[in-house]
Amino acid sequence: MLKQGRRGKILGDSFVSRKDRIISSAIEIISESGLSALTTKNLALKENMSETLLYKYFGGINEVLIEVVETYSKFDKSIRQTVLAKDASYVEKLMDYLEAYATYYDNYYAISTLMLQYEELLHIVETRERIAWCITERLTFLEGLFQHAIDAGEISDVFPAAVLANNVTGMAMCHILERRISYHKKSFKEEYMDNIRKWMGLLQIKNKHISAKRGLGDSYEGISSRG
Repeated sequence: MLKQGRRGKILGDSFVSRKDRIISSAIEIISESGLSALTTKNLALKENMSETLLYKYFGGINEVLIEVVETYSKFDKSIRQTVLAKDASYVEKLMDYLEAYATYYDNYYAISTLMLQYEELLHIVETRERIAWCITERLTFLEGLFQHAIDAGEISDVFPAAVLANNVTGMAMCHILERRISYHKKSFKEEYMDNIRKWMGLLQIKNKHISAKRGLGDSYEGISSRG
């Protein structure tokens, strides 16, 4: 009985492991060729398996897409919890939050390109609700941090918090898109966070005493990239 149980566990682990590899291959296909290239035929070819075998793991390509979206957002909750638990200013929490994703996308660049597929994923019934929830949760969290930073006098209130949240998200998408067009010597994290620090410095112009107190300077140079 114990032997059978162990064998069952091994087979189960193997099944999960193969499913994970299939999802990784799906993400690579989307990154390399776009969402329309993700078909059961292309996925089976990349995994060196038959389409019949692929269907033993997933009922269809939309089931694969659901798992792709789940993988894209699986660290969201833990990142939010880690940031909120920090004993830091709201600006520092914002920087830590953005840097967490910059690090993630640097380590797994292919998954970052899903940001460029939002529109198409919203038009697929099976992924619409999940990707909409993911986008909304990320923007809402950012907006909350920006609003707290404004209320605490850490940054200027020249723009509403919602606009600031959209700005940093838009910057990330632009950086990802630019890297699809031309070679960039700097890593995504280095380039994105450098621009974020400069941009944050502009928001702090009305609050120079805060920057001086923390030794950050007008361009927020004092917060270095960590990770």
